[in-house]
Amino acid sequence: MTVWSEVFLGVIAVATAATAIVQIAVIVVAARSARHVARIAEQLERDIRPLFGHLDAIGRDAARATALATAQVERADRLFADIAVRIDQTMATVQDSVATPVREGRAVLSALRAAMQAIRELRRGGARQGRSEDDDALFI
Repeated sequence: MTVWSEVFLGVIAVATAATAIVQIAVIVVAARSARHVARIAEQLERDIRPLFGHLDAIGRDAARATALATAQVERADRLFADIAVRIDQTMATVQDSVATPVREGRAVLSALRAAMQAIRELRRGGARQGRSEDDDALFI
């Protein structure tokens, strides 16, 4: 073996040792970082767990409030529908109670008008009968 071979062999050994040391250091740092990340995740989970419980309670309360509001809106809708039906019935009753006497009154007035017209015709008829016979004679 020559001197240069021993020098290169020494350089290779030093480089291999340095690589091994760097790899061990990286593994140690990665292990520490993994433990640190695990601790942070556990802490985050402990801190967030009550928050999820509160969010679940809020969601249940919101669902209950929504169900109650829906029930109230449906009740109000039924109430307004009933009121509308009753108003329609009342208006129909009022219209019938007003329209029927008006129709009957109109019929009575028409009957009186016809009677008055008939009386007028009878009065004029006596005076016209003579004329109408004369008129009939002129009619060809």
